[in-house]
Amino acid sequence: MASSTVIAINVDRERVALAPPDSSKSQKKKLDRFYCQTIVSILNQKPTNGHDMRKVIHSVKVGVALVLVSLLYLLGPLYKRVGENAMWAIMTVVVIFEFFAGATLSKGLNRGIGTVLGGGLGCLGAAFAQAVGGVGKAIVVAIAVFIFGAGATYTRQIPNIKKKYDYGALIFILTFNLVVVSGLRADQVLELARDRLATIVMGFAICIFISLLVFPIWAGDELHHSLISRFEDLALSLEGFSKEYFENDNHREKKSSANFSSKCKSILHSKAKDESLVNFARWEPWHGKFGFSYPWGKYLKIGEDLRDLAIIILSLKGCHDQSSEILEESVKEACEGIIASLAWTIKELGESIKEMSKCRYEEMIVPKMKPVRIEVSAIVNPFALETCLENSDGLGFASFVHSLMKMVEKLEELAKEVEELGQLGGFHENS
Repeated sequence: MASSTVIAINVDRERVALAPPDSSKSQKKKLDRFYCQTIVSILNQKPTNGHDMRKVIHSVKVGVALVLVSLLYLLGPLYKRVGENAMWAIMTVVVIFEFFAGATLSKGLNRGIGTVLGGGLGCLGAAFAQAVGGVGKAIVVAIAVFIFGAGATYTRQIPNIKKKYDYGALIFILTFNLVVVSGLRADQVLELARDRLATIVMGFAICIFISLLVFPIWAGDELHHSLISRFEDLALSLEGFSKEYFENDNHREKKSSANFSSKCKSILHSKAKDESLVNFARWEPWHGKFGFSYPWGKYLKIGEDLRDLAIIILSLKGCHDQSSEILEESVKEACEGIIASLAWTIKELGESIKEMSKCRYEEMIVPKMKPVRIEVSAIVNPFALETCLENSDGLGFASFVHSLMKMVEKLEELAKEVEELGQLGGFHENS
């Protein structure tokens, strides 16, 4: 009698054994397709939660620039041509390649100008010191280093020069001291300065080519979109304030307070960013909608007006908290209408800049602001004053009305600035 044997069968292995021979290939194709779709979706997704694909693009561009400039070392013919001075090209790429194209161009030109001036004056100083010779050589070098070093350092503290040419002045000091203190003969100094300047120009050319021509990231675009988003944030903050304090829900929550307050506070901290972006944008060439001599300076004035409006919106909350519920009911409808008109005006101004269409101040803004002024004045009536004085809320009510009036005046100033921007920037007529 034949002995029986128990065989353990693994279900998964059995499925694999029974599966068609081409199933593994089809599964592999599906996985490859899935991975490709995932990568494409990641590349196409919009910046959210701090994820900005421009950072990835910038990192790749810097990597490509470093590879290209490293060829001066890696390729024999190029290395024989430039020698150890190739390190200056690599250093140039590392130092001047910035996130925005305008920042790269600014630092590159500053580095070039500083190197040329510092190298040229250093060569003259070294040649003069060699001509004097002896002990006088050290004295001449010391005097030259002191005069040019102290003078360049002083110029770096001048606000206008510091904003645009601080890096160039720093490179000037460094280059001048390296050349004049080198102690070489005049012909060797000229040769050294020429070789280093040539490699710096190579690194600068690679940076500019990649920064301006390969997926350029413009500071002007960043400034433009940042300003538009602030208009939207201010309008949303006003609408949030109105919903929080004038809605009919008796059990309203105060969660929106932190929301619109945070938007206003973020606008208050935008000055340094604006100044930096304007400085970079002025160096950028013509691109997209922004031509030569575009009035970037107007963005600073508009940004200042937006910060003033943000302060007024924050003050509205404090003034309203001091007023009474009875007073709130008596002027609720008027305040809702006023704030809605102000929010609409802010949106219209932001839309004008976004679409780059001229803001028709006399035709659109003035007719909208005139009834708002009348409504603000109508709030201050004998009944309202008597009510607020009886409830000891006169100061809060007066401050609230004063803040509304200030907002109307500031908004009219802002509309004029936007209108001037449209005229100077060549905005098209709004159809």
